[in-house]
Amino acid sequence: MSRFSTTGGEGLFLVVSAPSGTGKTTICREVMKMYPGLRFSTSYTSRPPRPGEVNGRDYFFVSREEFEAMACRGEFVEWAENYGQLYGTAVSVLDAYVEDKRDVFLDVDPRGAKAIKARYPDAVFVFILPPSLDELKNRLKNRGHEDEEALKRRFGNAVAEMGEVVWYDYVVFNDTLPEAVDLLRAIYLAEKNRRSRRKADIEKLIIDRR
Repeated sequence: MSRFSTTGGEGLFLVVSAPSGTGKTTICREVMKMYPGLRFSTSYTSRPPRPGEVNGRDYFFVSREEFEAMACRGEFVEWAENYGQLYGTAVSVLDAYVEDKRDVFLDVDPRGAKAIKARYPDAVFVFILPPSLDELKNRLKNRGHEDEEALKRRFGNAVAEMGEVVWYDYVVFNDTLPEAVDLLRAIYLAEKNRRSRRKADIEKLIIDRR
């Protein structure tokens, strides 16, 4: 086991939020390449699978009726509707990660992050920000072919969402991809080696020295 361990101890939930166009998914995937034990949490969705997507790996694909029934039964920690499709994080999935001591990224908006914080207070919350508002606006323009009104609305939503950064544990400015990846990687390593999370390893070391 390396001195800066990513194994042993309890699992870790890294809840990552960011406005559209900030590069959140790319940053997370780059960190995941370095640590095979780290993965994205698998969410439920009512949308049909896209080519190449696998049920249970990319998402749990269910009908809208089934999703709504699960929501009514309180089976989601958080859920939301985006562009006419439903997406949610199931309590059973997260509890299984806890039981298996898995390290996972949870890609959710601030509203969903607050719901996760209420149920899993030991989770770590990271907000990814653009280097500037002008750069964010440029990135949003380059993402698709939306008209000016839609871009203005998306930019306004992004700015409003950034106001939630005040209660997150960490912030990562995505000035450049390598720097942002290094920062998120550093957060992951530091949190995995927090004393409270290495308690069992510390106790074992003390017992072995007797």
